[in-house]
Parts: sequence; structure tokens; C-alpha cells
Amino acid sequence: MPQEYKMQEALKLAIQTEKDVRDFYLRAAEITKNPRGKKVFELLAKEEQEHASHFFPLYKGEDLGTFEEFMARPPKSDTVMLRDLEKALDENVHERKAMEIALREEEDLAKNLTRTASNILDPAVRAVFEKMAKETRHHYELIESEYAHLMAMVHETDIDIYVRE
Repeated sequence: MPQEYKMQEALKLAIQTEKDVRDFYLRAAEITKNPRGKKVFELLAKEEQEHASHFFPLYKGEDLGTFEEFMARPPKSDTVMLRDLEKALDENVHERKAMEIALREEEDLAKNLTRTASNILDPAVRAVFEKMAKETRHHYELIESEYAHLMAMVHETDIDIYVRE
């Protein structure tokens, strides 16, 4: 069945993507000095691992091992996110750059998940991808909010103060 093969490839790609993003957030948390920013990156890493756990049971291949084994593998060194982050470390712009990379990658991932979902025939699998796209958009909003705070922009929690004055 060609559709099943395509679906399995999509699931494997989704699992790997979630792990790659988790690895990025763990690395970003390591380099972030600001306790609030560190906490955001750690939360995002935990959620990305949870996202991968949604996909893992649907994947029929045996090449990834168990979920725990797969998630314990070292990060792939060739991911764009991690390369960009390591470059940012060299430029001494740690947290701000990490958040900018995260914003870009979360936005791209949400678009890709939405597009993938629209091409899936199986309603149960499509629902997983749609849920993941929704959670990814939520991550984008969380990072965007923390980025605004970091850059001393008007934060959404301050809106009432500025509107009333």
C-alpha cells in the first residue's frame, strides 16, 4: 500500500523533527543565563518530547528502537537549528538569538504539520498532526511572549496598564 508507506515516512520524519527541536531547546536552556528564559526552554523541551511520544506508537518501523532509546540518542549535529545556535554562541548573542531561531523554526514546523495533515486520509492520524500543529503554534506564542519580555517590549500582561493610561 503506497499510502501506508508514505504515512510511515511522515511519522518517522515527525518523530525525528520533534526530537531535533527538543535537543535544540535543551541546548538553548543550557546556555541561557536568565532563569525565566531557561525555564521557558526547559518547558518547551519537555513538551517536544511529549509531542514525539504522540507519534511514536503510530510508527510501525523498528529502526528507532524504543521511545526511551530513541530520545536518549545524542543530538544530530547537522540540524539547521543547532548549527545556527552554535554559531550564535560564537557571536555572543545567546538567549536572544536562540529565541529568534526558535520562533523561525516553530513557525515553519507549524506550517509543515498543517500541510502534512491536509494530505492525510486516515482521520485518526490526521488528528494527531492537527493537534501537533496546534501545539506548535502555542509554542510559537509562548516564545514570542518571552522574546518580547527579553527585548523589553510591551508585554501582553502589561496591555491593560497601557490601554488605561
